[in-house]
Amino acid sequence: MEQNLSQYRIFYEVAKSGNISRAARDLYISQPAISKAIGKLEDSLETVLFSRNSRGVQLTEEGLVLFDHIRKAFDELSAGEQELRRFKDFHMGHIRIGVSNTLCRFIMLDYLKGFIEQYPHIKVTIDSQSSTHTLSKLDQQHIDIGLVAEPKTQKNLEFIPVTDIQDIFVATPSYLENLRLREGEDADVFQVGNVMLLDRGNITRRYIDDYMNVNHIEANSLLEVTTMDLLIEFARIGLGIGCVIREFVEDDLRSGRLVQVRTDAQIHKRTVGFAYCPNRVSKAMATFLDFVKKR
Repeated sequence: MEQNLSQYRIFYEVAKSGNISRAARDLYISQPAISKAIGKLEDSLETVLFSRNSRGVQLTEEGLVLFDHIRKAFDELSAGEQELRRFKDFHMGHIRIGVSNTLCRFIMLDYLKGFIEQYPHIKVTIDSQSSTHTLSKLDQQHIDIGLVAEPKTQKNLEFIPVTDIQDIFVATPSYLENLRLREGEDADVFQVGNVMLLDRGNITRRYIDDYMNVNHIEANSLLEVTTMDLLIEFARIGLGIGCVIREFVEDDLRSGRLVQVRTDAQIHKRTVGFAYCPNRVSKAMATFLDFVKKR
């Protein structure tokens, strides 16, 4: 656009009112300034936009063509300003959150409930996937924030811790009893039993693999499961020894439905929290981050 926006605004107001003096009053500028701006615009476009008469001015055929486009442009600008006012008045915006099914169920839902109650006009989109994919999508800017175990390698992310989690091995009492009846009391349950872990594409799996390697724990029969929810359910039905997050099976442990399979070395706790890129924080994101930090 070669012309100054103010010239188009003056043209727009004169065309709407059909009168230079009225447009001057509405714009709080003098009539000579109006006439000069219109003249400059006509000269630069090399066309006549208005025909003058005793009652005021009237758009020429060329002026009508220009006015139709300018009217649409200013309507869009007005709509944009109105949308911004709505964002401010109603705390509107859009946040895209990445989170695994399990973390969503056991941690994220509580945050979402409180946030939506307080800010009902902010749109929230949940992208449910593994933590590995969440971190990848954060890097690609496909999501705004992710609930994940604290990443150790991605230094470009800010991290707000919300809770600690403890990985443990569990099984049903009947599974362990049958295993010892069949293999003997002194048998290594990890070598003779069915050990269930998340699949290798999962951050938790890599963490547990490192733990098992360091502590020389070998699993001869290994079942890989895609989600923590399934892993917990498989452990509950007595399919094997599952490595699960203690906080997600507390009720099962209290009731005796599941029991912890002890190891010589405890698995170190991990911290779960919200990861995000600090240089990509929208107003809606800032509102969410403030909400999280106050919890």
